[in-house]
Amino acid sequence: MNDFIYKTGTLYCEELRVSDIAEKVGTPFYLYSKNTFTSHFNAVDQAFGDVPHIIAYSVKANSNVAIVSLMAHQGAGADVVSGGELFRALQAGVDPGKIVFAGLGKTASEIEYALKEGILMFNVESSQELMLINEIASGMGVEAPIALRVNPDIDPQTHPYVATGLKQSKFGIPLSQAMAEYEVAQRLPGLNPVGIHQHIGSQIMDSAPFENSLVKITNLARSLSVLGMDIKYINIGGGFGIQYTDEEAPAPDQFANAIVPLLKDTGCTVILEVGRMIAGNAGILVTSVLFNKQGEEKKFVVVDAAMNDLIRPSLYQAIHQKSPVAERDGAEELKVDVVGPICESGDFLGQDLNLPEVQPGDLLAVFTAGAYGFAMSSNYNSRTRVPEILVSGRKAYVIRRRETFEDLIRGEAIPDDML
Repeated sequence: MNDFIYKTGTLYCEELRVSDIAEKVGTPFYLYSKNTFTSHFNAVDQAFGDVPHIIAYSVKANSNVAIVSLMAHQGAGADVVSGGELFRALQAGVDPGKIVFAGLGKTASEIEYALKEGILMFNVESSQELMLINEIASGMGVEAPIALRVNPDIDPQTHPYVATGLKQSKFGIPLSQAMAEYEVAQRLPGLNPVGIHQHIGSQIMDSAPFENSLVKITNLARSLSVLGMDIKYINIGGGFGIQYTDEEAPAPDQFANAIVPLLKDTGCTVILEVGRMIAGNAGILVTSVLFNKQGEEKKFVVVDAAMNDLIRPSLYQAIHQKSPVAERDGAEELKVDVVGPICESGDFLGQDLNLPEVQPGDLLAVFTAGAYGFAMSSNYNSRTRVPEILVSGRKAYVIRRRETFEDLIRGEAIPDDML
């Protein structure tokens, strides 16, 4: 489902022309479709309807408080990995009882904050973290609900930077050590082991890695039950792949058809940390062409968006489809690099692309930018971060304003005695 469609050669977001929005807010900007967000959420929710489940929306994918609030109103919880993301989720109205706190390096203050708010559980990544949570919870006179993040050593067949379930990964506790760590957790007064967590990677295009890992995870759940532990939740993580260009991406029900039979008899509530599958195709980045440049060996289209706005192509060699917002009849197709103004050779949105010829002032849409787009943006080269716009039918809402130059130095100070 995707609400970015061309009508008579012009790109629309739901019922609004993208060019009309660009005229009002300027470029570059992120543009989201409310209907696509909710349709994608409902597709995942319905696909896993045969098992009790919680969709913990992955805040890191798109953390705008309006988007997180939209997900909360659909019934989602939240998967958070920092105190800031927890704050965002709570401000957005997410039920604390549906929040899971993941992440490899939780601080004492973050753990205390989460315990005070009464979150559903912590996903614990190491023995030392287990001890720290116990110490803080005991000091507060509470029990911390926890799940151990178990590393099942499964190759998710994805980009190495987002493969998180292999034995060489920094994430999780090795499966071979998991039983011993659960027994430790069972004895500690500040801990209540209630779940098992896995997250094997991102942008996974096949259900087989999930099936292989969940065979191991469900066997562990049965072993823990024999030890008298009341394991109520199996968190299967996220990472379901989506279509960026012409790849074949399974639909949510295809993943569910493979995964649900493995989980149905466990008696556990299934937690899904879904972000990209909901947000990815719900957003685009809109940018203006500044110049056409002929190099000695390559043609370049210079645009006003850059790697600080969308870093995925530079960081992951990710390919995003790009198209003119207004199609021009008879435009010659050229092989070009689409590059930004930043002083880095790695500043590109796409390389060796076949793109219809464009002119300065034309608008380009960079598709499938709703996840890990703005969330990973920065102020590198002292560039102001772009606005985020949410469309609902015929209405467009500014859910984040464009930053100003003054915003760039907010919080900075020149010491009086330095000069």
